[in-house]
This record gives sequence, C-alpha cells and structure tokens, in this order.
Amino acid sequence: MYGVFGGYTRWAVVFLIIFVLFILLVPYGAYAN
Repeated sequence: MYGVFGGYTRWAVVFLIIFVLFILLVPYGAYAN
C-alpha cells in the first residue's frame, strides 16, 4: 500500500509544480508581449 501511496504523492507533487509554473509563466509571458 505504501508503493501506491508514494506513487500518488509523487504525481500530486508533479502536478502541483506544473500548476505553479503555469501560473508564474502565464502572467510573465503576457507581460513580455
């Protein structure tokens, strides 16, 4: 069960990082343009 939970946590962290980068890069790109 630890392996499944670890995999779920890893995907949650990856999704969170991508979400944060998306929020940070979108306003930066709009500001640059």
